[in-house]
Amino acid sequence: MKNIQSVLERNGSSMDNIIKCTCMLADINDWAQMSAEYIKFFPNHKPARSAFATTGLALGARVEIECVAYVKK
Repeated sequence: MKNIQSVLERNGSSMDNIIKCTCMLADINDWAQMSAEYIKFFPNHKPARSAFATTGLALGARVEIECVAYVKK
């Protein structure tokens, strides 16, 4: 999430401009722990979110998160 935040800020956006996130988990049993950390990054709003378990993420990751955001001009 810190990487996502950094990319957004470097491009004139912020976490407040995220519309939707897709969360991929190596084990769906990690959902509660992931969610507890995830919500800390959205104090002002909660974007739409979906999640699913998968069989293997890159480099042995436990979670991968993809976000869609906009840049205000």
